Amino acid sequence: MLGEREKVVLCKQLWQVAEFCGVEILTYCIMSNHFHVLVRVPERVDLSNDELLKRAEILYFRDDDALQVIRNVFANEDEVGIERVRARLYARMYDVSGFMKEIKQRFSIWYNNTHDRYGVFWADSFKSVLVEGKRFSVEMVAAYIDLNPVWAGIVNDPKDYRYSGYGEAMGGVDRSRKGLMKAVYEEGDWKDALASYRQVLFGKGAVVRKKGQGAIDGELAQKVLDKKGKLSRAQLLRCRVRYFTDGLVIGSKEFIDDFCERNREAFGERGFRRPCEMSGGDWRGMRAFRGFRNV
Repeated sequence: MLGEREKVVLCKQLWQVAEFCGVEILTYCIMSNHFHVLVRVPERVDLSNDELLKRAEILYFRDDDALQVIRNVFANEDEVGIERVRARLYARMYDVSGFMKEIKQRFSIWYNNTHDRYGVFWADSFKSVLVEGKRFSVEMVAAYIDLNPVWAGIVNDPKDYRYSGYGEAMGGVDRSRKGLMKAVYEEGDWKDALASYRQVLFGKGAVVRKKGQGAIDGELAQKVLDKKGKLSRAQLLRCRVRYFTDGLVIGSKEFIDDFCERNREAFGERGFRRPCEMSGGDWRGMRAFRGFRNV
């Protein structure tokens, strides 16, 4: 059901809806017919009208009519209307059920429109597990999620699966690095945090849980543990090249900005707003831009 394009779209929607809802994604994994996501739901905070409007713009950036209605209510200073809009927006924030409902609905609409189909897309309602906010508990759930493509026999090393929090983090994506650092409760250098988490992944991933299920090769797992989870510069470069070669434009910020300006009609303004920065080591300052039309 979920090919490469569908996984890219679902990934994008996960992060957009999380930003709207105020939910923090620690890690995720999108498989061919389901997905997992580990989130932290913060306490509700009182948002200003300006902040609520910014959140609405994230969610409704392709629905000009709905967005204009919200803008008009705030602009006209209609107290009754403002309270009604605030209540409707708040009802979908800081809540795991609202977060999942928004994702499932938005992806279903996109999938049906794209594949010329109609009706229900998801077979079941989502299942949730409450995780104690301590390192061992959160780290183990994160590892379970990131090891899904290994257990499915798709890859032998979880860093080679790009549609996951760990795969994104090893590819240089900052948002996923930050999420995993919160999952492993590490402060300071992200390399040390990911090295520690990599040892957990390979210690857990080398164990065959079920008959016929994939697992990390024992010799490879031992090598990773011997190196304390650290990747060589060549391995890091290969992870980043995967994200570079999946891009549309590669180069400096100025080069990409110039390309965006000259080709804005082809992709639309939002498509060029945030190129993906690849920083660190010898690749500091390099950027890759991935543009998707009608996504």
